[in-house]
Amino acid sequence: MLEKFFLKPETVDGIRGSWLGEPIERYVEWLDQNGYAARNMYRRVPVLRQFGEFARSKGAKNWDELPDFIDVFINKRVYRFGSNTRKSSRRLADEIRTPINHFLRFTLPDFKGRGRYSKLKTPFLEQAPAFLDYLREEKGLRGNTINLYEHNLRRLEKYLKKIRLHRFSDITPAILSGFMISSAQELCKTSMKALCSNIRCFLQYLEREGKVKPNLSKAIESPRTYRLSEIPRSITWENVKIMLEGVDRRTALGKRDYAILLLLVTYGLRSSEVAILKLNHIEWERKRILIPERKAGHRTAYPLSSVVGEAIIDYLKKGRPQTKDRHVFFRDKAPRTPISYSIVSNRARYYLRKAGVQVRKPGSHTLRYTCVQRLVDAEFSFKAIGDYVGHSSPSTTKNYSKIDVERLREISLGQEEDLL
Repeated sequence: MLEKFFLKPETVDGIRGSWLGEPIERYVEWLDQNGYAARNMYRRVPVLRQFGEFARSKGAKNWDELPDFIDVFINKRVYRFGSNTRKSSRRLADEIRTPINHFLRFTLPDFKGRGRYSKLKTPFLEQAPAFLDYLREEKGLRGNTINLYEHNLRRLEKYLKKIRLHRFSDITPAILSGFMISSAQELCKTSMKALCSNIRCFLQYLEREGKVKPNLSKAIESPRTYRLSEIPRSITWENVKIMLEGVDRRTALGKRDYAILLLLVTYGLRSSEVAILKLNHIEWERKRILIPERKAGHRTAYPLSSVVGEAIIDYLKKGRPQTKDRHVFFRDKAPRTPISYSIVSNRARYYLRKAGVQVRKPGSHTLRYTCVQRLVDAEFSFKAIGDYVGHSSPSTTKNYSKIDVERLREISLGQEEDLL
């Protein structure tokens, strides 16, 4: 594999003869299999060789000891090659740390690393280590919801550290009130409602475990919101056409994104439902597409639209990477792994902005709203629409219905006085 990227025999011999020669060669093979460009090998391998020789010269005897020498190696390199400006030195340190961290994660299964690519620490891991298991096993919550809990608990953890409070037993309603007031300055009403719900659940768990005062969770009051108080984020069908026309379908990325956008606006799918779609979910002979594991706990079968089917086939033939993985959609850059729900939403946001469509909070849910609104305009019942887009209750579907803003504007200008 090394010969594919390094032409000189002495270079290949030098890599294989180094202390880290074996894992470096396996790492290069993995990078190539996952679609990384050749320039990654040219940039990373020299750094890894130098890091290996440095760690060896400092007394490292086993690969497990390599993480102990990362910071010393980086500091030495920055001191030697960095400029006098703090910003450029920091950038150089990141450029050195990134390939080392990536290589060690591949070589050492237990290595976590730190820096801009390290994972966030689980909040309150020492004080409440079983809380996430409680959410997953007892409450039956899914990954995305648990991620939101973690995000909001980190906010609470940061606040408690700021006021130097280290014991759950010292938490009082006044402290919780201060936390909510502080958070309300940064979050919208919807985010505050989610924050209150998550913190209240966390406190109820701590009450059950006897770690906080009884009934402390009752001190958390969610902001009052009103059903249908905001206009949903749907767009007109003309804007949908403009958005789709802005996709460059000559490229692999454009073929993928075009198919994704059609799935979102045709079936009103959630971004997570598009991300987990697999080849076996598309039944070509029966001309239908299956959406499993929906938020309401069921699965839905849709008739496969010819337009959607043709877009997916175009991507599968001319855009999707060659892989044994059964997911339909993949990243266009290395590593060639299945896309995440955030990528789906980000691409929808990108094309909405590219088309100049003005909408509040653009993203994949904008197209979901648009699908529902189109069905509402066609006078389908809320129950039928809810079943189509995967709602557990017709009342949820009502949140997606939209008033005719332009008609109200005409009335407000006095052009429809006969209606009053």
